[in-house]
Amino acid sequence: MLTIMRADFWRSWRRWARGAAVAAAIATLSLSAQRAPCAVPSALPPPAPTAASDAASDPTPATATLPSAVTSTLTTTVTGPTAAAAAAEASSNAPVDELMEIIVQGRGPRFVSPTRRDQIGRIWAPVLINGLGPFRLVLDTGASHSGITRIVALVLGIPTDSGKPVILTGVTGSTKVPAIHVDTLSVGDLSVDSTLLPILPDAFGGAEGVLGYEGLSDKRVLIDFRRDLLTITYSRGERAAQGFLTIPFRSVGGQLVVIDAIVGHVRTKAIIDTGGQTTIANMALHRALERRRTQPPGRPDEVIGVSLAAEKGEIIQTPDVELGAIKIRDSGITYSDVSIFKQWKLLGEPSILIGMDVLGLLDTLIIDYRRHELQLRMDSHG
Repeated sequence: MLTIMRADFWRSWRRWARGAAVAAAIATLSLSAQRAPCAVPSALPPPAPTAASDAASDPTPATATLPSAVTSTLTTTVTGPTAAAAAAEASSNAPVDELMEIIVQGRGPRFVSPTRRDQIGRIWAPVLINGLGPFRLVLDTGASHSGITRIVALVLGIPTDSGKPVILTGVTGSTKVPAIHVDTLSVGDLSVDSTLLPILPDAFGGAEGVLGYEGLSDKRVLIDFRRDLLTITYSRGERAAQGFLTIPFRSVGGQLVVIDAIVGHVRTKAIIDTGGQTTIANMALHRALERRRTQPPGRPDEVIGVSLAAEKGEIIQTPDVELGAIKIRDSGITYSDVSIFKQWKLLGEPSILIGMDVLGLLDTLIIDYRRHELQLRMDSHG
């Protein structure tokens, strides 16, 4: 049994975070789970050739059904201009091709940023939209569709009132947002044709939107935190390499990655959420744990979502979370029946969202949607 020690450095920082300005994000601003500001670069440099950018083994693109509602679990507490916004300020009158050249330059991680004591990890994908880009979109395995910021729509030359509004469902509630129609969205072997992209607030700490799980049903997503590498390729049913642990998963509501977990001897549904900064559990899990042993007193907390609606929660010391051969040891998890659990019909059974505070501690994470399997390699400190 390998153990991941989830760091607890953010608790002393939470009081400052509550006093900071709250910016709307696609799904939620989870002040409860904030550890420290996400240190992310302001722009994405040109990606080096990878399997994701070079492979094209299947010429048939995925075609998305135009949604009337979109679900995402992306959480962030970092405000500030996106890379595209910075580029727009630097050259508001420049031609589009010059603007794009500015967007893709900069220092720092190109694709993935691991979780450290002073930051929560993130995963970014260099996405082409209508042949323009790449735009930096946060990979969100809890999002049913992709979405972009207004600045990206401006770069694409598409008015934000050109499409029909959609309902955006986040962690704490739903809201109606404008959307635009695009012809193509692609990264690596992922290609989605003719889809609607909801317009998201400019609050992604260096990103220009989110990349959801649409079109990933036959793909293999490799995230290498140590080598700063992200590839999205067609799955060929590859077995895990030596040194990797495997965990089977099932897909719920599309391509939502759900694992059978154990929390303090309680069977629990664990959702892999690369869009969420931190880990959140529902009250059904809390009640199940209370029936087995006396739970220590919790500390009041709240989760603020895209509509700025606040949902109350508690930070409670929690037993180890077991995901197959991996054990996650944490001093406290936020418990709240946030709206996303209702959206996924998980209010009545113990469930937990595993966020980047845990996932970013891995050396490598592979999500093989065709095999329905996670392949994990621990870092040297795991």
